[in-house]
Amino acid sequence: MADDEEKSEEPTSKKIEDAKEEGNVPKSQDFSGFVSLFVATIAFFAFFKIIGGRIENLYRYYLSFMGDELTENTILSLALHTSKECAIIILPLALCIAIAGILSSFIQYGFIFSTKAITPDISKIDPIKGLKNLFSIKKLIEGIKIVLKVSFVFMIAFYFLMLFTEQLPHILYYSIFNQIQWLRNKAIYLSSIMLALFLVLALIDLLIVRYQYFKDLRMSKQEIKDEFKQMEGDPIVKSRIKKLQMEMAQKRMMQEVPKADVIITNPTHYAVAIRYDKTKEKAPVVIAKGINTLALKIKEIARENMIQIVENPPLARELYKVCDLEEAIPETLYKAVAEVLAFVYKSNKK
Repeated sequence: MADDEEKSEEPTSKKIEDAKEEGNVPKSQDFSGFVSLFVATIAFFAFFKIIGGRIENLYRYYLSFMGDELTENTILSLALHTSKECAIIILPLALCIAIAGILSSFIQYGFIFSTKAITPDISKIDPIKGLKNLFSIKKLIEGIKIVLKVSFVFMIAFYFLMLFTEQLPHILYYSIFNQIQWLRNKAIYLSSIMLALFLVLALIDLLIVRYQYFKDLRMSKQEIKDEFKQMEGDPIVKSRIKKLQMEMAQKRMMQEVPKADVIITNPTHYAVAIRYDKTKEKAPVVIAKGINTLALKIKEIARENMIQIVENPPLARELYKVCDLEEAIPETLYKAVAEVLAFVYKSNKK
């Protein structure tokens, strides 16, 4: 079965987060372009009076040179003044467009900081691979989409521009201020139409991009299993770690057995080691316990260290059940354990 057919499962949250960390996000260029164009249009009309005033001042500045001889100093003065006025006109718009670019990215996929996308990669400059990508089916389809979108928008814009040109003979007799007002009204009309078109195209492209993005991130069932193993740990490795931890815990427990005062047992199955230090502890403490093989090991160490072993099956089972290691026995067992300890102390004294 092909890989595309196997990858039938939706991507996990971890797969999506990993893709984001690598800079792989669903970004629609059309949506970014629409947001930038929308903000630029709003900014243009917001600054229209300032822009119009600057253009009018620049026009009057040029008129002030009528009849003067064009010298090097005059041309330099014209160039510097024009550059300054153009910068004042363009910089606010450029700043708004830059902010719009950041805003469009944030709307689409939030804030992401990743250096992997800009990390130098020698394989990316492979000319053979570059030619393959350039003439791929995907690039061809993208090219056709761009041509169709541009052609459609151009035809609509050209149609309305032709309507506007019919009014130009009358506009020539207007004052410069009225001409700017006429231009402003037509620009609002045309930009509204263009923004509506770009909004439709941007939303369609955004849906297509997001669909294709999540489709490319789809996973096979085996990939999901492998990811789960990586997150939770390989069951085999976890089992080995758990076994080692148990062995280490048992080893430490066996080292505590020689410190016991008595070993309470069910002759063949249970063994519980009890320690009681009146100066440090308020009640006897369970320092080791085990069943079957481990119980036999506890009794073996007890014999080696001359620790008395007392058979009391009900008490041994109850202690094993309710007490954890290094935990004092419950009050309900005080009397039974006290009797065992009293017996042991008397026996040792004898």
